[in-house]
Amino acid sequence: MKNFINIAVVGLGQVGIYLLNELNTKKKDIEIKTGKKINIVAISAKSKNKKRQFKINKKIFYKNPLEIFKHKKVDILFESIGLSDGISKKIVETALKKKVHVITPNKALISKHGNYLTKLAEKNKVNLEFEASVAGGIPILRSIKEGLITNKISKVYGILNGTSNYILSEMENSSEGFSEVLKKAQKLGYAEPGNPKLDLNGFDAFAKVRILSALAFNNKISKHKCLMEGIEKIELKDIKIADQLNLRIKLLGISELKNNQLFEAVHPCLVSKKSYIGNVNGVMNAVILEGKPVGQSILQGEGAGPGPTSSSLLSDLLSILRGNIKKPFGVSFSKLKSLKHYNVNNYVNSLYIRFEVKDKPGVLSQITNRLAKYKISVKRLIQTPDKKNNKATIVIITHKTSEINCNTCISKIKDNQNILKSPIVIRLLD
Repeated sequence: MKNFINIAVVGLGQVGIYLLNELNTKKKDIEIKTGKKINIVAISAKSKNKKRQFKINKKIFYKNPLEIFKHKKVDILFESIGLSDGISKKIVETALKKKVHVITPNKALISKHGNYLTKLAEKNKVNLEFEASVAGGIPILRSIKEGLITNKISKVYGILNGTSNYILSEMENSSEGFSEVLKKAQKLGYAEPGNPKLDLNGFDAFAKVRILSALAFNNKISKHKCLMEGIEKIELKDIKIADQLNLRIKLLGISELKNNQLFEAVHPCLVSKKSYIGNVNGVMNAVILEGKPVGQSILQGEGAGPGPTSSSLLSDLLSILRGNIKKPFGVSFSKLKSLKHYNVNNYVNSLYIRFEVKDKPGVLSQITNRLAKYKISVKRLIQTPDKKNNKATIVIITHKTSEINCNTCISKIKDNQNILKSPIVIRLLD
């Protein structure tokens, strides 16, 4: 690689503008560590005159990023627009075809088009780097690709979305409801001000699970429909009951090999307050890997925000500048497997089920009889009457049962006139 490296930065949102400033201020440091001089030759965003945290050089600004390649020789392109398709895909695809290295924090793009883009990068002998797409500043992908390369990993799971983790932690700390805490998260910049849906419904964490699966198990990015639930239905009542049980609710992303089949899921879990994962609070992320011979490895840190994300983006940059031409998923795409999909109906857990019911005789036995019919046995029961409103809350902790038994049972129970709303079901983590 030559000593003068031309860089383009496309997308100047929170992450892009922070990254651009880091590149400008750390040029000397980068040269000392790699022997390469970087030169930012092009930047692109929707608006040239938008007020930004840091000043931009308008002389190198392009409204249409695809125009960059007509006017500039680019060696490395950063994409931080963040779309799964459209201009994000087009600019990355064009760069790779033109033998330009690409660095991106875009998990939506990689989880959807990673297979295609990987083949393109390998064909053109350039890097497609996406360390920042999973868990912000935590070097989890590099740890799997390099540090744990000879280990046989069997499971990767953890807290992969800082927004959801902040909301659940803050509900517990402040005793405020979901919507109040969401507004607080939006004010602090932890949640999107307009539409935070992708953080709350589990999609953001699930995109990261797809990427982790591919790396951990040498698997092509899976396209199977999988279990994905967010935190929108969690109420303060659930947080308080969990607290009484010495448990906490966490949104977990899980990727695991079960009988050599790939199981991927994102859903809220009840975890022990004594567990490691139960004490990862606020906007923090934590990823736990289980493998042989390493055993259990834990990586924890800030999972979002321009600072941690830029840290990972620069890590990818320095790797390229040092001449590390690597396969995007650690091994050649042709060597990646297509693992069979584990049938989610067979997924087994103990469950927390909360019922809101009319306070009248016989309702509890109707519920327990229905559970018994579907081979769901009761481990613990908490009943809290609300005499004033002639209602009651019934919480049942079950012994282990399968997903299909649970879903079938709940669908039948919903029809009971004495049950006032759809039951809340949360799985317990072993």
